[in-house]
Amino acid sequence: MRNEGLGSWPARRARKTPHRTALIHGGTTLSYAELHTRVTRLAHALRARGIRRGDRVAYLGPNHPSYLETLFAAGVLGAVFVPLNTRLAGPEIGYQLSDSGARALVYGPSHAGLVAGLPGSTDVRTYVEVGAEYEQLLAGSPAEPIDEPVTGDDTCIIMYTSGTTGRPKGAMLTHGNLTWNAINVLVDTDLIADERALVSAPLFHTAGLNMLALPVLLKGGTCVLVEAFDPDATFDLIEQHRITFMFGVPTMFEQVARHPRWPAADLSSLRILTCGGSPVSTPLIAAYQERGLTFLQGYGMTEASPGTLFLDAEHAISKAGSAGVPHFFSDVRVVRPDLAPVDTGETGEVVLRGPHVMPGYWGLPEETAASFADGWFRSGDAARVDEDGYVFIVDRIKDMIISGGENIYPAEIEDLLLRHPDIAECAVIGVADEKWGEVPRAVVVPREGKVPDPDEVLASLAGRLAKYKIPKSVVVADELPRTASGKLLKSRVRKRYGNS
Repeated sequence: MRNEGLGSWPARRARKTPHRTALIHGGTTLSYAELHTRVTRLAHALRARGIRRGDRVAYLGPNHPSYLETLFAAGVLGAVFVPLNTRLAGPEIGYQLSDSGARALVYGPSHAGLVAGLPGSTDVRTYVEVGAEYEQLLAGSPAEPIDEPVTGDDTCIIMYTSGTTGRPKGAMLTHGNLTWNAINVLVDTDLIADERALVSAPLFHTAGLNMLALPVLLKGGTCVLVEAFDPDATFDLIEQHRITFMFGVPTMFEQVARHPRWPAADLSSLRILTCGGSPVSTPLIAAYQERGLTFLQGYGMTEASPGTLFLDAEHAISKAGSAGVPHFFSDVRVVRPDLAPVDTGETGEVVLRGPHVMPGYWGLPEETAASFADGWFRSGDAARVDEDGYVFIVDRIKDMIISGGENIYPAEIEDLLLRHPDIAECAVIGVADEKWGEVPRAVVVPREGKVPDPDEVLASLAGRLAKYKIPKSVVVADELPRTASGKLLKSRVRKRYGNS
């Protein structure tokens, strides 16, 4: 087999454990042998429609077996998979399709309306709707093996991450990046072949796909795919499928713990709970400890596929608040601006390197070059290290807002607000929120003679931004604090307008 990438995983698994269950979705169950056959047929179907090595194949839709089948089929052909965030608005999806140059788009029926409204200026030539059309495509395609040579250095996925310039950037993750990340998870999380993972976090997120689904499939376990997280249904799924492994952002775990079924629910099958997106609060850790469950927390980023730091169960309490130590095949430093390591307790920037770190951003050589220093990827996040080598993330150098595990960059929102006829200046900051951790707030300065209506300002963003990016509040200010050179002082904006 000349394919060393993810596209070969179904075939390799099928020859080892063909009859074991790979995927469960609703009433559908797929063995590894069936998954291999379906992936091969889809690869033939895509090739018959002109998809070749290096071409981009996008997917838009909720968690579903066809999502992973499309990822693996693209890998069989040496093509590049482009997962699209289902929460984005039409113009945002259109931009990512155009920027990636995607030639094919596989999409769920729930997004048929959005797809129909996409601009004709994209490079997409093949559209496949999941359902009857998708199944007919597979049924009419051969199942003979395709042996396209693919190496670990070939690009596997372009995964978009919001950029501080306001435009998302496509992180190019290679087959090697994703494989090494999965190995890190296997080493540090002690996955077993009998793992039964509940995949309710979206697969378009690097955590749901790369920290949960792919490591479990590499090990030969079972992924139970759920289209949307629901706390009540989560209890049913855990009991019905004897779930052993769950990933979620703190908001998801909080909703489960606050649910009326929590005290009496059968959670005896659960073995591993991993959490990311933002730190887990002490009361939430305590609530799960009372049920005999421990969170495994970590820190990562899309550009690192994403696992970077990991806090194991042994230190979950003694090092609470820490993001842990580097994954086994990760190297992480906290450094000063000259890249010299900080002293214990001193704040510096997190930099990292390893076989899981991307080679660069799609079509952005200058941004790529600026993101690396002497071979280290610059995270833009500030942290300190304690005397035992445990890393504590203390601030975000980039002004990113994390809301319910979603990364939000103010520049993207500010760009749209500045187009409003009543707004002269604006700044978007994160403010504390009990449910989501933090949410965006817009601080706006009116144009002369204008009086912006906060409700109308927010309404003007509907359909232009994903709902989670739209600020939850608007504050009208006389002016924004700036330096003598005119640079906006975000820290003062936060101090002045972030607490009320």
